[in-house]
Amino acid sequence: MPFAHAILHEENGVFGVSFPDFPGCITGADSEEDAIRKADEVLTFHVSGMLEGGEALPARRSVKALLADPDAKESLAEGVLFLARYELPRKSVRINISMDETLVEAIDRAAEYAKQSRSGFLAEAARLRIRDMLKAD
Repeated sequence: MPFAHAILHEENGVFGVSFPDFPGCITGADSEEDAIRKADEVLTFHVSGMLEGGEALPARRSVKALLADPDAKESLAEGVLFLARYELPRKSVRINISMDETLVEAIDRAAEYAKQSRSGFLAEAARLRIRDMLKAD
């Protein structure tokens, strides 16, 4: 399973996690254990979204390279470095679901507007909802 460097921060009893090689990917929790557990989950969803969007994953930098980066070095001075694991997306699976036809029509219009397939649109919507739930925990 691949992994990335993560930095655990604590401020006023709240724990946050950031990923120096994945800017914008963050999570938080009320305990160290929950923050570390959520780090794996949020990183997996972030990576999945990047790959679906056609983005290349960044190369994991060495600790020496992180220390040479002023932003990462500053974060490390105030946090603890650890390794977060993530899962790469697997093959697509066909599913059969039932929905109100008005909702399906609205989904199709939104997907067309976004220049996505219905499946791609629904997968992205589910991923965003799950990410928001993970952030709220």
